[in-house]
Amino acid sequence: MASPHKIARALISVSDKTGLIELARKLADRKIEILSTGGSAEKLRQAGIPVIEVGDYTGFPEMMDGRVKTLHPRIHGGILQRRDVKTHQDEAAKHNIPPIDLLIVNLYPFRETVAKGSDFEACVENIDIGGPAMVRSAAKNHAFVAIVTDPSQYDDLAAEMAQHDGGTSLDFRKKLAAAAYAHTASYDSAISTWFAAQLGESYPDILTLAAKKQQDLRYGENPHQSAAFYVTDKTRPGIANAIQVQGKELSYNNLNDTDAAFELVSEFTDQPAVAIIKHANPCGVATGADLLDAYKRAFACDTVSAFGGIIACNRPLTGPVARAITEIFSEVIIAPDMDDEAKEIVAGKKNLRVLLTRQMANPTLSEKIVKSVAGGYLLQTRDNMVLNKADLKCVTKKQPSEQEMRDMIFAFTVGKHVKSNTIVYAKNGATVGIGAGQMSRVDSARIAARKAEDMKLDMTGCVAASDAFFPFADGLEALIAAGAVAVIQPGGSLRDADVIAAADKAGIAMVMTGVRHFRH
Repeated sequence: MASPHKIARALISVSDKTGLIELARKLADRKIEILSTGGSAEKLRQAGIPVIEVGDYTGFPEMMDGRVKTLHPRIHGGILQRRDVKTHQDEAAKHNIPPIDLLIVNLYPFRETVAKGSDFEACVENIDIGGPAMVRSAAKNHAFVAIVTDPSQYDDLAAEMAQHDGGTSLDFRKKLAAAAYAHTASYDSAISTWFAAQLGESYPDILTLAAKKQQDLRYGENPHQSAAFYVTDKTRPGIANAIQVQGKELSYNNLNDTDAAFELVSEFTDQPAVAIIKHANPCGVATGADLLDAYKRAFACDTVSAFGGIIACNRPLTGPVARAITEIFSEVIIAPDMDDEAKEIVAGKKNLRVLLTRQMANPTLSEKIVKSVAGGYLLQTRDNMVLNKADLKCVTKKQPSEQEMRDMIFAFTVGKHVKSNTIVYAKNGATVGIGAGQMSRVDSARIAARKAEDMKLDMTGCVAASDAFFPFADGLEALIAAGAVAVIQPGGSLRDADVIAAADKAGIAMVMTGVRHFRH
């Protein structure tokens, strides 16, 4: 095993100065020479820590508004020289290039500049050049150089140095090098994605994906599968940025189902709403006069499947709602916030996972979603179509009532979040039957009706929504047989005329959206 490599000289150049002074003091205490640039050097000097400006070290000042400062042979030669190759050492001695053993570098805040809505020029100026070059140089020469790219690594560096009398082990440097390459890859990915967007390229020739691991998971969908959770956006309200305030560690399936629940309930902004999810499909969704009313009506849709489900609320969780939810076993509650009474109640269920998002998701948000297939990825825009009454076209002789129209929009919105083929029955702002994921739309209709019958729910006067058109009239006839008096569907079938005729014969109303909601 290689012996630890002692650190004699370090170079510090960071935009994120979190924890910098504390770490630099530990280096100075070990008599490690510190080189630094610009703002980092000034911060160290103000703290009384001995530092040598890179410009003084290289003999060349920073120039061109700081674009050129570390791009110099004395810097890169110090990083890249191999200590075990005589020609490297001879050339270093000839040109007076001392070795640099430790780099502490993080990059210009490009993502943060973009996130602030800065203009094109400001974003370009925050594309780091010298930083990534140094990081990659140090990572390549990890046999002798330790490269630290994130303040979260400072404590590990300090512990490593304490263990090895001011040095670092090869294994530690390899781990740092791997993290460094991921750091620069992620940085370049952000730049390429932004640049493509500036050029109006929604689907560039080369797709780059970058995400930061949030946690290792115990396993994937099944215990024989491994899994981890990665985050791409630290600002978007939802599962990735929710705060877990109590409960067991979230599993792969918990995360997937909770995301489905929160995205669904975020569709409803005007009224309190609750969605109960099981295996990524809703088993009950409702709006209500208040959150408790919405929960009770959502739960009534399928009291059997709700056991062990995920509960999503679009309003802060209150004590009465928390009390009702905890009457049965649930895996997760996700809500924007909760009051003190709710906190006290859920605390009595220590395994119940509770997540707070502070905000609801924006259902109209335009973003890309990625799905993996064998050997590649599928990339598409998110289904962010929000249905409005003005979008609907009544195609039957019978016109729907105002309540039926509201219920149809509600049911079609819920159907957007149910696996295809989908049929949703709804009444007075609550689901009364959901049929999900069947190969036949007729089967989905019958399953949803049977569930309503099992729950002893009155389907008289209910409406029905289909996520896609009816290829034949039999699907519509199944809805009519179940008691639907109004139906919403995309339309667009070659046999639309037959379907409309069947609706007119039954004396029901039917509207078409012109938009389908397949979900696979």
